[in-house]
Amino acid sequence: MAKNDSAQDTPNCELYLITPPRIDDLDAFAVMLNEVLATGTVACLQLRLKDVGDDGIREAVQKIMPVCGANDVAFILNDRADLAHELDADGVHLGQGDGDVGAARSLLGHDKDIGVTCHDSRHLAFEAGEAGADYVAFGAFFDTSTKETDARPEPEILTMWDDVTDLPSVAIGGITVENCRSLADAGAHFVAVSSGVWGHPDGPVAAVKAFARALAN
Repeated sequence: MAKNDSAQDTPNCELYLITPPRIDDLDAFAVMLNEVLATGTVACLQLRLKDVGDDGIREAVQKIMPVCGANDVAFILNDRADLAHELDADGVHLGQGDGDVGAARSLLGHDKDIGVTCHDSRHLAFEAGEAGADYVAFGAFFDTSTKETDARPEPEILTMWDDVTDLPSVAIGGITVENCRSLADAGAHFVAVSSGVWGHPDGPVAAVKAFARALAN
């Protein structure tokens, strides 16, 4: 994922959308996702499902990835570099226990994106960058019910990272329309959002438009 700069050389923070952990009706979700992505406000989508076997992931990818392609949105698969390779996803996001960057790169090649969760650790982020990751993710910055985490970095880690490297950073964890701007101002290049979009009281289309307004320079 590229780090975008405005005319004033100030990073534009973009929306990195994560699917709900459970999708009961893939056809209905694909229709809704198309409406969300058609707004042009989402840079990439990560498929992150809980308690779903390989065939369930394959079925979800077959329904969802074409929607991303039709809207020029990168499709990232969570955890599984092997399935990302098999299904020709645009990339994979690796947690600290999901394999190393080098192995994923050997499998996926150099035209796919690899992101790495680094929690609140600059050390892990530098290791990921040296190994060839395309982006690093820090968080959780705020309380979140989407994924359990003990890490709670301060926004300054985003500022430090932006100051010392061109590798994009993704901020994650409890991000809402109301608090996303603080992370953009701190130096995040992307904010990763799940429940802040899918659980928004006005619906996901209104949510991504609200995020776009909040993140606009």
